[in-house]
Amino acid sequence: MSIMQQSSKAQDRTLGVWFQNIQQGMVKLPRFQRFEAWDRGRIASFLNTIINNLPVGVTLALEVAGQEKFESRYIASSDPAQPGTVTQHLLDGQQRLTAFWRSMHNNYEWETFFVYLPQFDRGENKSGSEVEIRCIPRWVNKHQLRMPRWAEEPAQCFKRGLLPVNLLRPGDISTEIDLWLNDATKPLEPADTDPDALSKYKTYTATRDKIKADITALRERVTHFNLPYLSLPADTSKDVALQVFINMNTNSKPLSLYDIIVAEVESVAEKSLHALEASLNEKCPTARRYGNVSDLILSTSALLQEKLPNTRGMIEMDKKQLLANWPKLERGLERMASFLDSQRVFDEARLPTNAVLAVIAAAYELIPDYGDFLAKAEKLLRRYLWSAFFTDRYENTAASRAFADFKAIKAVLKNPGFTDAELTTVPALNRSEFPLADVDSLMAAGWPKAAGIEARAILAVTTYLGAIDFADHKTATYESIQKREYHHVFPDSLLSEAGIPSYRALNCALITWKTNRIIGRKDPLEYLEERVQWADEKVVCERLKSHLISYDLLSKAHYSGLDGDAFKQKLEADFNEFLRDRANLVVTAMNALAEGNSPALETLWATHLAEKQESAGVAL
Repeated sequence: MSIMQQSSKAQDRTLGVWFQNIQQGMVKLPRFQRFEAWDRGRIASFLNTIINNLPVGVTLALEVAGQEKFESRYIASSDPAQPGTVTQHLLDGQQRLTAFWRSMHNNYEWETFFVYLPQFDRGENKSGSEVEIRCIPRWVNKHQLRMPRWAEEPAQCFKRGLLPVNLLRPGDISTEIDLWLNDATKPLEPADTDPDALSKYKTYTATRDKIKADITALRERVTHFNLPYLSLPADTSKDVALQVFINMNTNSKPLSLYDIIVAEVESVAEKSLHALEASLNEKCPTARRYGNVSDLILSTSALLQEKLPNTRGMIEMDKKQLLANWPKLERGLERMASFLDSQRVFDEARLPTNAVLAVIAAAYELIPDYGDFLAKAEKLLRRYLWSAFFTDRYENTAASRAFADFKAIKAVLKNPGFTDAELTTVPALNRSEFPLADVDSLMAAGWPKAAGIEARAILAVTTYLGAIDFADHKTATYESIQKREYHHVFPDSLLSEAGIPSYRALNCALITWKTNRIIGRKDPLEYLEERVQWADEKVVCERLKSHLISYDLLSKAHYSGLDGDAFKQKLEADFNEFLRDRANLVVTAMNALAEGNSPALETLWATHLAEKQESAGVAL
């Protein structure tokens, strides 16, 4: 067994040397590194550490000798005109050195950094007593001027005791400093005709010399500030370098699985997954409505390689195959988003379970763009989607169950002549194992703004059927639904007074308001009428029907003059009748959707009313 090499020791390097190396293009970032992440507070904190000469953690660099091991990029805004030979790849410390480089040029669009020097603050009330970094937020006004204007004027900055941090930039910038000093101190310079001009000029010169001395002292502190680094030798293998990168990354936001896979893809294929993701977002922008695109990429890629869509499966993926499958991935995610939109499931907030996303996206690998088989295959996907929404298939161990469903769907799709009898091979469609929800379970489903599958499924049925807005009569769309709120049909205040739980999915409608909220003990229709300012009864009835809400049941829900047990008993009876009636309508729609059909609103209501009449006849 060979003796292990001693662990690396931190080596000293001043910011002056770091600056020079970045300036000459000798230090670059591997492409798998995340982009800038620090906000203005973190940047100011780091600069304060520097000017106060406090210690910071080490950075990590991979030595480069000859050919670069990784595809690389320059630190933001540092692209040199005549780059030198790359000698190091920065594996850890990107945020610190990017913040240092950019602040030393003060080239942030929305902020400018200054050093506050209280001894030069000529304001009526000094704004501080300590030397410190200050960040001034910037914006552009309607005249395209960068505001505040005083931050552009050296005299106004100096009056406030503020020195731009770019004057602390390492290197010979004496001309730039003198020009700034001339402008900053111009208002202090006495005219030749002033009484005691000579005495005043001496005071002016002393002030100028003092600020110049302070600038020089700060510049020395910055240039000689030690930012140590650990070094990996140039012959370190790529996989070892990546592992060290993952272990050493000190970003405040821990590396995600996606970051690690980005690094691994870079390692085996020398392609940037970040760039591919950006391209995917551009080509199919609707996919991001349904969840984090990085997660969708990984889970779908895992299924395309017949791996579990979880951490283990994603790590086990062949990273070269991931790239080879990229066209299938893009096509699958684009068609998945289009399919969900066709089912009027509009976004992540309204999605009952995200377990279906990768399954559907990966299944499109076997589905053509047109023809009879497209219709047949998408009917299978509709059955799968709504079965996933209205069974407990994905309440637990969602990844392994999604994997099993995908493999079964894939096997069915490989046989274009498949029959309905074969569909029970897909676990989610096997009703003996995973029966659809019934009226009682739907009545117990909680509030759909939370993440409950069944609760959101109920809401999804109403958006599928149009969910016409009570206020503006618009059918539900992705754009319109962003402005809607989760509304209690039977008001929460009314039910709470009787001690009846109001947060039930069947007591929820997704609508907008025309008026401000009026909270009080009001009957459902009275409450709605005040809030929505609706028109005639026929229009009201039509809008309610699109949400599977019975106008007749709401119109008889009156409680004025009632209190005590009489109030509670009537309200409880009316509310339960309302929930059960709506649950029956949802079940009818659910059964049709889970069979892959496309139920029409009028047909649902006609069937429902016929069943109610038949039931009433039997009761008589």
